[in-house]
Amino acid sequence: MIVLVMGVSGSGKTTIGAGLAQRLGARFLESDRLHPPSNIAKMTKGEPLGDEDRLPWLQAIAAEIDRAHRDREKLVVACSALKRRYRDILTGSGHELRLVHLKGAPELVAARLAERRNHFMPPGLLPSQFAALEEPAQDERPIIVDISAAPATIVDRIVEELAVVADRG
Repeated sequence: MIVLVMGVSGSGKTTIGAGLAQRLGARFLESDRLHPPSNIAKMTKGEPLGDEDRLPWLQAIAAEIDRAHRDREKLVVACSALKRRYRDILTGSGHELRLVHLKGAPELVAARLAERRNHFMPPGLLPSQFAALEEPAQDERPIIVDISAAPATIVDRIVEELAVVADRG
């Protein structure tokens, strides 16, 4: 099983992804660790990334997904994956993965970002994240979760949804 936990910066991808990985007995990959230094420098300066900046990063994440699939490893990936074409790169080798979209009101996410410390993504880039966000389409079979609940509750809901999907097929 490979699960991609997506959403804008501050939506809780790392917290929820790590908790979900623990519950599923899966490896957790925080995709921010795979950003090239040039991307981190750009974001630190408050500059949004363009598609050309994201491509090597997305390819590195896709390689991790390929490896997990090949090794039959359970993997939970935290990645913004804001646009459909980014998600298509991540699933480009035809691997089945479950998409979890952490969705929340801009005001809630902004409040969370304002409290976050020691992260290269400044709160000022949040509007560009919401502007770039292409919510998952039905054919991507997303599990959409409201982020206003407590992290443990969100993880419980995702685990329940994954079990329902597994029972169906």
